Amino acid sequence: MASPKFRVAICGGGVGGLTCAVALSRYSDIEVDVYEAASEFAEVGAGIGVWPRAWKVLCALGLAGDLGKVAAVPPNDQPKVAFHFRKGDQPEGVNFHTLVTPGGLLAFHRPDFHGVLLRHLSSSCNTYTRKRLVSYHQRPSTHPEITLQFQDGTTATCDLLVGADGVKSAARRTVVEELAADARARGRPDKAGKILEAAEPRWSGMLAYRATIPSARLRSLLPNHRVLENPMVYFGKNTQLTVYPIAHGTMINIAAFRARYDREYTTFEDAWVKDPEIQALFKVHRVNRWAINTTLPLPSFVSGRVALLGDAVRSPHDAQPLFGSSPPAGTRHDAVPGRRRRPSHRGTPPPHIPPGPAADLPVPTPAPPPAPQDAYVLATLLGDARTTRSTLPRALHAYDAVRRPFAQRVQAGSRENGLLYTLNFPGLTFDDGRGEGGGHARADDRRLAEVRTRIRRNWEWAWETTAEGDVQRALRMLGEPPDPARAMRRGA
Repeated sequence: MASPKFRVAICGGGVGGLTCAVALSRYSDIEVDVYEAASEFAEVGAGIGVWPRAWKVLCALGLAGDLGKVAAVPPNDQPKVAFHFRKGDQPEGVNFHTLVTPGGLLAFHRPDFHGVLLRHLSSSCNTYTRKRLVSYHQRPSTHPEITLQFQDGTTATCDLLVGADGVKSAARRTVVEELAADARARGRPDKAGKILEAAEPRWSGMLAYRATIPSARLRSLLPNHRVLENPMVYFGKNTQLTVYPIAHGTMINIAAFRARYDREYTTFEDAWVKDPEIQALFKVHRVNRWAINTTLPLPSFVSGRVALLGDAVRSPHDAQPLFGSSPPAGTRHDAVPGRRRRPSHRGTPPPHIPPGPAADLPVPTPAPPPAPQDAYVLATLLGDARTTRSTLPRALHAYDAVRRPFAQRVQAGSRENGLLYTLNFPGLTFDDGRGEGGGHARADDRRLAEVRTRIRRNWEWAWETTAEGDVQRALRMLGEPPDPARAMRRGA
């Protein structure tokens, strides 16, 4: 067997890391090692929702057949109800919109989805467990090599590192240190200091309450509850709830969010929501509380021969109960079901609304999955015949140039959606209850109409566009020299 053209190490065996490994499995001349921090490759609980843009990526990777078998409903392109919108922070809830999209939203049980990815790994892909990355070191030389350092004291080497190790990413932390060092070397200590602020995750001001409920149990207690058949989004002041069936309808996924823009952590004395339709759900099953962490924007997704993807570079999506988040951002590594952790007060985003540009709130709403799209673009670049060990920096430059601006545009829309779902968007807020007079009711209706219009506008690219445009733009850049002012020269 011919020697590989280069070796890729993927740190993180979640959805993003495994999707990257599956995508790289298409290229027999690339050696792939996947390192997972946990004792086994597994995902627990929660649902995953996939919009058409992401579904087309999964289809391109040959996953459609097996994923179709575990989807809540069979995938197709026909118009379907994605979600019903209901304002539920009042004694009598108000249904105000039905979101219909091409193909709707495909819902999966996360362990089922994860299992499909594992089964599609190439037999030549090496997998390792109990390997939590601590840091890495890349040496600039004629034959640069990256040394990975793991928590158990062992090391490994690779030609390229993909950091898919979540919002508490060790790869991200080291990338930040390298980017800051580069800024200092170019006489920009102010920029270096700003970059270093992005090294560690910060508490977002959001708390999530999550549960998966057996449908049979809910049906026995509430046989006519609409979530048994319908995906729902409930809106409320400082609250939001997303509920939808998964696992062929045998389970109900619930994710409730509580926004505390004025303080970091409190004990809630009042009910989360007032709508009896919602309260009934939380009498059925135990609910876990999670503090959601987020990350600040990075000036680059790459450093030398290291590339970050998914939660390691942005996490508003991953605060969502759907695909594009894992469990809420930061929970996969820093929270245990049933255990409450008090977030640190250091580095907390400012409590004013709306949040500043460096404190993007995670979004308690469905959005397109970032990690698999990152993985697809990156793997296609790496598999291209023009990409060799010596031209890896050019491929990573193309990945960063295409994916980072796109992700940051999505992040801006996600922040707006977070405010809309929790009824905090300026000019579109509501009193605790509906107005008693007809004028008040009409004003409420107008605000709800504007809320749904803005949400749809922020989402519609998820079913009206594809990732193929990103891929083609990135491939064209392989023929162009990287801009030295933007590309890290370490390892080049």
